[in-house]
Amino acid sequence: MDNKTKNITLSVARRAALIGVATGLIEAGKFALNSIPNVEVVTLLCAIYGYVFGGYGLVSIYLFIGIEVLIFGFSSYSLWIVSYLIYWPLLCLLFWSCRQFKIKNRVVSTIAAVLMTAFFGVLTSLVDCGILGGFHNNFWQRFSVYYARGVPFYVTQIICNLILFATVYPTLRDVTLKMYLRFVSSERYYKKDRLVEQEK
Repeated sequence: MDNKTKNITLSVARRAALIGVATGLIEAGKFALNSIPNVEVVTLLCAIYGYVFGGYGLVSIYLFIGIEVLIFGFSSYSLWIVSYLIYWPLLCLLFWSCRQFKIKNRVVSTIAAVLMTAFFGVLTSLVDCGILGGFHNNFWQRFSVYYARGVPFYVTQIICNLILFATVYPTLRDVTLKMYLRFVSSERYYKKDRLVEQEK
């Protein structure tokens, strides 16, 4: 096996390991905080994975959703699956685009996270009311009542992510990015990105 083939094999193995570890961390983080309603780190991790890993982060998020289905099963009441398939990949893509446009501002990241967290409550209510009762037959009235019942939980989740993104996110994102560029990404890309970081 020549050096080029070895490098390709090593690169594939590293990316596969990255996706596996990233998926496991999301699942572990979710279960670690399951006993505290709407206090979670899934949003934080998905945002970091989107920003740092890009497409690999998206794969890990879909694997996370698949594992959730295997654990909790699928039935006519598993509407959270629909919301998950829409929301988590969308969050990942949003922060991936932040990387593409070199948006690292703490305030912008926090606002984006808070708005997306607020959207999650709206999305889940829309999906639950729409699929269970249809998008007719006093839909908006049913939606208003359903959403209002969940407001305390949505507010808790928003406050949780406001604190995490204002304090933990920038440092954790930068540390994860440096590790990714050093151990997983190509050397040429690492040097290029490192120079950009120094110029900033």
